[in-house]
Amino acid sequence: QVQLTESGGGLVQAGGSLRLSCAASGGFSSTYAMAWFRQAPGKEREFVSAISSTGGATAYADSVKGRFTISKDSAKNTVYLQMISLRPEDTAVYYCAASSGYFSVQTHPFAWGQGAQVTVSS
Repeated sequence: QVQLTESGGGLVQAGGSLRLSCAASGGFSSTYAMAWFRQAPGKEREFVSAISSTGGATAYADSVKGRFTISKDSAKNTVYLQMISLRPEDTAVYYCAASSGYFSVQTHPFAWGQGAQVTVSS
């Protein structure tokens, strides 16, 4: 069973930066793609960013393009989400996800982390 553990969340002022990490373990395979989603209070979970198993392809939601960067360290089975120019509307619980395919991870991942709270104050 794939286990995903997020870290790096916290409270930051608008315009600030944070980096989230997601460490994969258990039945995780290096062939899996990974992604980040987020869920704000009272809203549905939404896709944020994805990265292919090789790291050669990345995708971003329009709302975070140019501000968020996804990357991975394959040797550590860890994916990162660097967030800059944060806005109050970025406040949400951020979830790491994994799936066997780059496109499937963006729509229906089969593994989820427990989530990390990101709060951006104005």
